[in-house]
Amino acid sequence: MGRMTASSGRRVLLAAPRGYCAGVDRAVIAVEKALEQYGAPVYVRHEIVHNKYVVQTLEKKGAIFVERTEEVPPGNIVMFSAHGVAPVVHEEAARGQLATIDATCPLVTKVHKEAVRFADDDYDILLIGHEGHEEVIGTSGEAPDHIQLVDGPGDVAKVEVRDESKVVWLSQTTLSVDETMETVDALKEKFPQLISPPSDDICYATQNRQLAVKQMGAEAELVIVVGSRNSSNSKRLVEVAKLAGSREAYLVDFADEIDEAWLEGVTTVGVTSGASVPEVLVEEVLEWLSQRGYGDVELVKAAEESITFSLPKELRRDLREEAAALIAERTGARDSGE
Repeated sequence: MGRMTASSGRRVLLAAPRGYCAGVDRAVIAVEKALEQYGAPVYVRHEIVHNKYVVQTLEKKGAIFVERTEEVPPGNIVMFSAHGVAPVVHEEAARGQLATIDATCPLVTKVHKEAVRFADDDYDILLIGHEGHEEVIGTSGEAPDHIQLVDGPGDVAKVEVRDESKVVWLSQTTLSVDETMETVDALKEKFPQLISPPSDDICYATQNRQLAVKQMGAEAELVIVVGSRNSSNSKRLVEVAKLAGSREAYLVDFADEIDEAWLEGVTTVGVTSGASVPEVLVEEVLEWLSQRGYGDVELVKAAEESITFSLPKELRRDLREEAAALIAERTGARDSGE
């Protein structure tokens, strides 16, 4: 029915759920709250979430993004991004006399804890994920001697383990569900006794967003995914859209990156956004499409989401005072009765 509401027959299918997940929402609010409570600057190690617009907005408010912990001057506050960090990063922060706020997504923390537990039981851990991604670096750092990365089905051939009866797989939280299971199947063929994590590592938000795109991709000739180039879950949405039957799928940060040529011969455009994308950017894309005759918007609903996470507990303490105390300890100011 919806197909005929606009005289041109042109329409937009809008995916739900899309955009912010609970872990991103929590991390972004944590930076804003830290700036409110403690004043600028608040240093953030690595992009808080993989989104250009979010990072630029927080920079304007006084957040300073650094790639390495050592870049933060002593006595400051540093926040760890939603992707998580390896234990050595916590040690670097302590050495650098920094007060820390850990904004790691709780679903990533869960994978870290699984890694530690299986390593303690002396398992070989096969971590399915993308090489160089911060989340993978953080999880691997929990047990570097026990973990090897498997970057897709093509990597399986080179995997070697010490004891085939003690092998477990874990995964990055933002992968494509189907491709991950393809990798798991290939691993199981090689290691029949491979055990699976106690619960699925790919997070609920990643799965739901992919599910919505699958439903949409079957009907849309073009899918536009709003998200940044370095966002793993956003890039996966582009792949999922193509596999679901969409003729073309593109990743854009902003509406002005859309090329009008993409619309040639297209009646149905699918629109979604990655888990670190604020809704305002999607609204701008819908507005852009509407101006070009795609004003009829239908919701494609794949799931309900009601998950929220409480803010990092460090925001309840006076971190400026803690940071000053760390400096004072180092300089011996304590002894002078200060």
